[in-house]
Amino acid sequence: MSAVHVRPGDGRHYPMIDGDHVAKAAVQDTAGAFEVFEVIAPAAPPAPPHVSPWSGVLYLIEGRITALVDGTPHDVEPGGIVVIPAGTPATFEVVGGSARFLAITSGDGAGRFFADFADFADSVPADRPATDSMAAILSVTSRHGVALAGG
Repeated sequence: MSAVHVRPGDGRHYPMIDGDHVAKAAVQDTAGAFEVFEVIAPAAPPAPPHVSPWSGVLYLIEGRITALVDGTPHDVEPGGIVVIPAGTPATFEVVGGSARFLAITSGDGAGRFFADFADFADSVPADRPATDSMAAILSVTSRHGVALAGG
């Protein structure tokens, strides 16, 4: 593995229904794999709670979010962290204008999911509930082992 340097603003952008996910790094070595994303999220209806096959750590940089993890709300302020174990229902909602956070995910599947999901996300209005686009959401999530909570 060689060193990686990503400048501010650089990285591949994946527009999602809950914000812009910017891929900053994908690391694979003998100890395992993880990916790092910068997420810039506006205040909008939240994505439905969903279960991912990867664990995630959200580190809030700016703004405020309420993270709903396994049915428990967590109010997160800058400098706060939420850990979401793989297989745990979760989503987040921005409180106020916008939020920016780092999302670090285990394995190497989140980036492929974001890329696939972003291909159709441009057609999903950010000011409308995600339930309005449920058929398209389910077609993408099922390909990546992501499931809507309770579904």
